[in-house]
Amino acid sequence: MTALAGSTPDALWATSLRRWNAVCWLLFAVMAFGLVAMDRPGGSKYVALALLGGVVLSYAVLNRFPSHPVVRHVYLSVLVIALGGLAYLRGNYAALFMVTLPHYWMFGRTPRASMAFLGLATAATLAASVLRQDGWTVEFFTETLVSTVLVVAVGALIGLWAHSVVGQSAERARLITELEEAQAELSEAHTRQGAADERERMAREIHDTLAQGFASIIVLAEAARAGLDAHPERSAQQLRSIESTARENLAEARELVGSPRRPGQAAAGSVAQTLRRTLDRFAEDTGLTVDADLADLDCDQQTRIALLRCTQESLANVRKHARASTVGVVLARQPYGVELEITDDGRGFVVESSTGFGLDGMRKRLAELGGRLTVTSSVGDGTRVLALIPQGVQA
Repeated sequence: MTALAGSTPDALWATSLRRWNAVCWLLFAVMAFGLVAMDRPGGSKYVALALLGGVVLSYAVLNRFPSHPVVRHVYLSVLVIALGGLAYLRGNYAALFMVTLPHYWMFGRTPRASMAFLGLATAATLAASVLRQDGWTVEFFTETLVSTVLVVAVGALIGLWAHSVVGQSAERARLITELEEAQAELSEAHTRQGAADERERMAREIHDTLAQGFASIIVLAEAARAGLDAHPERSAQQLRSIESTARENLAEARELVGSPRRPGQAAAGSVAQTLRRTLDRFAEDTGLTVDADLADLDCDQQTRIALLRCTQESLANVRKHARASTVGVVLARQPYGVELEITDDGRGFVVESSTGFGLDGMRKRLAELGGRLTVTSSVGDGTRVLALIPQGVQA
């Protein structure tokens, strides 16, 4: 019954009953040989051979089309008729009944259909036995009825149990399939989320490093071009700043490509020294007054990078939007961690209406360290950016 391996229940039936079916084919051959070689000639012999031939033929067709419901039901119907006929003609039908008993459950497919065909087969054999023995004899009750009912009852219990096992197996297979699909979807979702997080991180790093550097280069180039004739020394200094910024951007780009998991490493030294170099470059490039009060703190690398990026982003916003004349920067140790405050006396803005990537990037960067960003500003009153990081300060 290899053709039955198409679906899970059928595959289980086919695997369980393959040897039983081989016994069934062997029984067909033995019965045919016995009828031909041993039975006396006569009409009953040829009728028995015809009944057995009908069973063999329908069984062969069933092996060719095992999933066709009509073929299955035709085979079971032929089997019922053959059992009844053989029970009427002779008493050697019991072997065929017992060997083919699993077929009612295998090809009925449902408990109701299986019990219906099994009941018809039982009724046919018992009725034929009654007719063959000329009524309700003692032999019929003690031998035929008891043995037949016992075999059918045991077969029915085994069949119902097998149907229950097959149903449970199919349900488990369905649940396992659903679980595997859910795990695959979850893994795919994790992969997509990881890729999205990586893209967001890279976008933030590029914005905080390369984009800021390019913006600075553009501003310096415009200023240098405007002052080539009137202030050549100033323009030369701005060109040197452009060169320095371009080199730094190139180093940042190489760092992003070469070490995607650790981009934008802060320069060596304490965080105060790192911020001081950034502020000096800003004052040199913009000509703004920078008042800095930087405590000499030793921070872990992630905190140093976060403080540096917050400073760079805030100064970039001052350069592009604030139109300020003075910038104040305070770095201080607090009991809960480190605090960085950046203020300017520029034109300010409405914080709730701000949709820029920079502030949102700073908030996310600080949130990754358990910190928070507070931005206070109003039109005409300047801006105050306060970054708080509870971890990262080393004693």
